[in-house]
Amino acid sequence: MKRLHLILLLLISPIFAMSQDDDIKWYLNLPEIPIYAERPIKEIGIQQTKFDSIVLNENIALSVADILTFNSSIFVKNYGRATLSTVSFRGTSASHTQVSWNGMKINSPMLGMTDFSMIPSYFIDDATLLHGTSSVNETGGGLGGSIQLSTKPAKEDGFGLQYIQGIGSFKTFDEFLRLTYGNEHWQTSTRVVYSSSPNDFKYRNHDKKENIYDENMNIIGQYYPIERNRSGAFKDFHFLQEAYYDTKKGDRFGFNAWYINSNRELPMLTVDYGDATDFENRQRENTFRSVASWDHIKENWKMGAKAGYIHTNMNYDYKRDLGNGVMAHMIQSRSNINTFYGQMEGEYYIGDKWLFTANVAAHQHFVESRDKSIIQQDGNQATVGYRKARIELTNSFSAKWRPTERLGLSVVIREEMYGKEWTPIIPAFFIDGVISKKGDVVAKASVSRNFRYPTLNDLYFMPGGNPDLKKESGWTYDAGVSFAVGKDGVYSLSASANWFESFIHDWIIWLPTTKGFFSPDNIKDVHAYGIEMKGDLEVILSKEWKLSLNGTLSWTPSINEGEPRSLADKSVGKQLPYVPEYSSTVTGRLSWKSWSFLYKWCYYSERFTMSSNDITLTGKLPEYFMSNIALEKTISCKWADFSIKGAINNLFNEEYLSVLSRPMPGINFEVFLGITPKFN
Repeated sequence: MKRLHLILLLLISPIFAMSQDDDIKWYLNLPEIPIYAERPIKEIGIQQTKFDSIVLNENIALSVADILTFNSSIFVKNYGRATLSTVSFRGTSASHTQVSWNGMKINSPMLGMTDFSMIPSYFIDDATLLHGTSSVNETGGGLGGSIQLSTKPAKEDGFGLQYIQGIGSFKTFDEFLRLTYGNEHWQTSTRVVYSSSPNDFKYRNHDKKENIYDENMNIIGQYYPIERNRSGAFKDFHFLQEAYYDTKKGDRFGFNAWYINSNRELPMLTVDYGDATDFENRQRENTFRSVASWDHIKENWKMGAKAGYIHTNMNYDYKRDLGNGVMAHMIQSRSNINTFYGQMEGEYYIGDKWLFTANVAAHQHFVESRDKSIIQQDGNQATVGYRKARIELTNSFSAKWRPTERLGLSVVIREEMYGKEWTPIIPAFFIDGVISKKGDVVAKASVSRNFRYPTLNDLYFMPGGNPDLKKESGWTYDAGVSFAVGKDGVYSLSASANWFESFIHDWIIWLPTTKGFFSPDNIKDVHAYGIEMKGDLEVILSKEWKLSLNGTLSWTPSINEGEPRSLADKSVGKQLPYVPEYSSTVTGRLSWKSWSFLYKWCYYSERFTMSSNDITLTGKLPEYFMSNIALEKTISCKWADFSIKGAINNLFNEEYLSVLSRPMPGINFEVFLGITPKFN
């Protein structure tokens, strides 16, 4: 609890500090003015976090994983820049987070998760987190929650151009380009991102000790050596083409195509010994995503259709020098994924009291996975893997009712099919009500059932897949309260606190077998519960000064309550691996004229690496605090707008690990130069 108190103090201390400043005290001590905003009927009872354009634009060089790290209460498991980054809600796993891009699910059908390091923030215009039960409004399978990512028209009149060049530590180069064109009916946009780096930062290796000898070769001390992140180079190229057409008669058409070409080395672990030139650990990915959409909008109803396609080719090669100078393939993994997507949806309003929605969607997956390096015992080479197809169907219906201005009720009924197996009915119930119009105090509550089916790797991976796995299932309960006060042109303050509780049965986990490989099984019943809090403060200090503060805090016990697998099983009653019990973030923005200053801070408590929660050198990762700052200046002239931005990441040179044996960089720097010509 002492740690929790510390975090709370850190969250609120900037506010108290400001109140001591005579220059702004007057603004903060103004009488509270009630702010009563009309609540959209579509959002009855929803627990969500939205990221506006400010948050996305100020993190232009970062991935969406980095944005979530510093601006949300969910846990980001980061293997390092340009390596795997996954996100988890409320003590669940990454595969319990459903992710969509422009309506199409982009979770890997093989692994069930999404790599957020492959999603540049420059390509996202809107991002919404749906916590717990709220995800049932959009998709099934999100036992923890869901993340909706989307693009939108640039709303340009004529031609537009933006180019930004970034240069950072470790010879890192980031380039961003956007071309736009718009008129009364058309909006088009072309975005390009290219990032590259040797990524060879230095770090202190706490997994190794070097001896210090005297002149007689007696050991007189020890130290942790400084090493380089070896074999961590990357080259990532992203291309996004968008086109939107509005007939101005109720019909809107859109098309989005996103191509990814990535070539990444996978860094050596902190426990690896030997020469980096004796190994090659490389992952190459080519992914193409596309979505075409049509919306027909009238005064009280809307209907739409979407069609999409995803192709992913993933190659992983692990080579090792066997001692003769020749690099031999130890692993030569190849996978191809083709997904076809279709969706139809409709909305119908009856006045301002009723909203009915219906949705039908299908994702047809074709997956081929193989390892061409497997050698049979007789010495003959064999290709080992699987080739499978699976369709995922979902249909849902919702009715939302606001009988009075203060009360809202909603029910969602969802049903899904994976392959040939249908889920039981997935219900969700939501309620919200205005407790007080003064301060816009709103209480919310919800409950839902949910299911998640095993991934294709869970079922068919060779060796180890288990075709007898059962689907995971669970119930989730949410309850919370929020308020908002302020005065136009002076300040605004809003905050919310939510309690959640989830019970997940038949949790799937991969375990070692006596045959020398891992295999999945339904072994856990997990009880996850806790509190999520967030707050936003914005103060107009003067005509030229503006300050905003945003903070989050979460407390998330996630406990295995299943039966022991054996007498040696010590996981029952313990926190799940890689789930921090506490996490917190604070973001502060201060702007003056054409200058802006940004401070970002995040905290993760200790995380256990083993289900037994053993307190050993490798059994847990210590807590860490992270601070980033940035200073930006914009210059406007007759023919162009210019910007220069300097950023310092890991300001206090924190030595930390997000994942065991995966080194993370210390303090590092970035400079960005941007130009936006004026064509009109």
